[in-house]
Amino acid sequence: MVAEQLIDAIDAELPQTQCTKCGFEGCRPYAEAIARGEAINRCPPGGDQTLKRLAELTGRPVIALAEPPQAPTLAVIREAECIGCTKCIQACPVDAILGAAKQMHTVIEDECTGCELCVAPCPVDCIDLVPHPQWQTANSEAMRQDYLERRAIKGRERFIARNRRLAQEQDAKRARRAARVARSVPPERTQSQPSPAVSPSALRASRARQAAALKRLKRKRDALSESPERQALSEQIEQQRREIEKIDLALGKQGASPGDDTSAARRHQKRLALKAAEQSLRHVRQQLAHARRQQGADEIARVEQQLQKAQQVVDNARAALESETSS
Repeated sequence: MVAEQLIDAIDAELPQTQCTKCGFEGCRPYAEAIARGEAINRCPPGGDQTLKRLAELTGRPVIALAEPPQAPTLAVIREAECIGCTKCIQACPVDAILGAAKQMHTVIEDECTGCELCVAPCPVDCIDLVPHPQWQTANSEAMRQDYLERRAIKGRERFIARNRRLAQEQDAKRARRAARVARSVPPERTQSQPSPAVSPSALRASRARQAAALKRLKRKRDALSESPERQALSEQIEQQRREIEKIDLALGKQGASPGDDTSAARRHQKRLALKAAEQSLRHVRQQLAHARRQQGADEIARVEQQLQKAQQVVDNARAALESETSS
């Protein structure tokens, strides 16, 4: 079997959740990696059945899954708590979330693959993962296989469509930037000022995926006792942190002059910290309002203490940003 045919066959066996839990940016990249010799046991959504089919296809032995198998899930947004930040929309690999800035978001049940990538970026923790209703109502093996096949077809199609859309948007932005440069810069200077290779939106989406992967690595490491595997996971975590720092630095450089790269990156990081602290404060205020409506005095007192701590974090973050700006 030639390489491209092998990759297609492997990709056809994967669940197309596009969750990146295998360590790659989607099911197709993982299929390409398996064809190059990578392990076949890194797909928790596929479970033991997918592992066996991959073993038969590649001629390799069946080994234990690297992570426990996972049943199909659905992301559900607690809409009353959603602040409309759009971060989950940017992170969703199959465009299964509807919404707009400062407007309530909602998940399209038929399109959600349960990849979990929307959970980590949410600044107010208003996204829950629940067993997928269509999986729960499937009361026979044939119905379950039908659901998995439909999910795989949609997941692949929407993942490809989303990547195509992002590429088109990026090309359009580059064209607009080039047009602006052509109108404002003398012809002899246009070649020395190329547009950025990666857009801020693509960087933010990449950061969301990296942050989700970092959380999974931490959970996996914390579940292990001291061992070579735990040490290896710690090294992966450090590498993941460095990748996130690179993205933060790249985001901080947007619009900065060459001599201001470092200070601009610091200011950007402090602005991000302040924004996160303010969002956390709003979340605690929502909890306090809920406690005052439905909880007793002890719960109210506990949340009020959390509110004081959250306010202190905001004050400290604002002071740090003001200090950086004035320096």
